[in-house]
Amino acid sequence: MFVLRSAALFVVAALLEIGGAWLVWQGVREHRGWLWAAGGVLALGAYGFVATLQPHAHFGRILAAYGGVFVAGSLLWGAVADGYRPDRWDVAGALVCLAGMAVIMWAPRNGG
Repeated sequence: MFVLRSAALFVVAALLEIGGAWLVWQGVREHRGWLWAAGGVLALGAYGFVATLQPHAHFGRILAAYGGVFVAGSLLWGAVADGYRPDRWDVAGALVCLAGMAVIMWAPRNGG
């Protein structure tokens, strides 16, 4: 249950952070307006709260592990939202990052 809850929170965090950054990008770089950017700022703020819901107590470990989810999620978001097609090296790099995330977050440890 610990791993499932943690993984779900990482997915929610990725949707908020990547989605928020995308909304800011759309608002500013694609000239869609400040309401898009404001929505992005709100989503980015919500991302910060989601990280506090992780069952693990170490901020640095959670954010380091989340980095792997962010890398893979960003490539996936680009493919879905912008039509970007990751090449095999993008996919390989994302898989390495996700493996690193799993080791950082869920490797068996003695006492913590």
